[in-house]
Amino acid sequence: MASNININVKNAVIFITVCVVILYFTGIPLLNKQLKFINMKELLSVSIEVAERGGIRVKTVRESSSLGETSKGKTKEGVNDVLTAGDLQSHLTMMNGFKLAFPGLKVISEEHTKKTADFKMDTSVPKKNSEEVASLTKTETVPLADVTVWIDPLDATKEYSENLRQYVTTMVCVAVKGQPVIGVIHRPFTGETAWAYVGVGYSSNLKVAKKEDLAKEPHKIIVSMSHAGEVKNLTTKKLGGKVEIVSAAGAGYKTLEVVKGSVNAYVHTTLIKKWDICAGNAILRAVGGNMTTLKGNQIDYSGAGSPLNDKGLLATLADHAKYLIIGT
Repeated sequence: MASNININVKNAVIFITVCVVILYFTGIPLLNKQLKFINMKELLSVSIEVAERGGIRVKTVRESSSLGETSKGKTKEGVNDVLTAGDLQSHLTMMNGFKLAFPGLKVISEEHTKKTADFKMDTSVPKKNSEEVASLTKTETVPLADVTVWIDPLDATKEYSENLRQYVTTMVCVAVKGQPVIGVIHRPFTGETAWAYVGVGYSSNLKVAKKEDLAKEPHKIIVSMSHAGEVKNLTTKKLGGKVEIVSAAGAGYKTLEVVKGSVNAYVHTTLIKKWDICAGNAILRAVGGNMTTLKGNQIDYSGAGSPLNDKGLLATLADHAKYLIIGT
């Protein structure tokens, strides 16, 4: 009798162990949802791949016979707020990528849809240990509850619909307790992906200007095409001297121009969404720059807050305090 009991107990232990192993390696959400902490290096690896997967959909749709273009209405500047199949396919792809890798992770996207994918979606789990981040020797593990991911499946949709491809990006930002810590900006039509992890490192292709090399005058200010004239009048009045306005589209594109030193500052005076700016904010922080409201306040990216920033925007690599006069 005792011998039979021992055999049954042993078999039960083996059975339970096998079940746990199967559940773990097949990625069944039942166990994954117990995740309490998240490794930031792994999250960076996944964020890079997810942004690039979204970019594949953006490029594929642009090169197809139809963009499936509709309108979400007008912006406050009176610009048509365009929605395309590229936006939606990238959104579905990026959201699914994070869901596969980290069930339970809070992800906020610009787009919202109840539609299911009508295209062939990549359903493999994104890599958590890609070669791209292998050289990073430092990382941290943080409570999952402290993390909010902001994604923009297609930045500069209007320009995308007009085939102005240079402005188009897909973006991922990881915020911890409301602070932007990881930023990924992918350019679908060049294949470039710039990323940064505050306090840890940034991608080798991210060319950061030397602060001492930035032009003192003219003050080069990059702004949205929709209100270039308004910002020129404001900055000329506030800064004095010579001001050169550079009109461009896409918050991701404009922020990278600041990082490269092509311009002194990126200024936005009207409402802007946090999924547009969070990735760029993280990248600027990582390379020693700054992004704030026009009053100089840091922007909160916690999930419980509003997705809107209606306090204006100032992004610089250097001399941030000098350019804050624009908002006074």
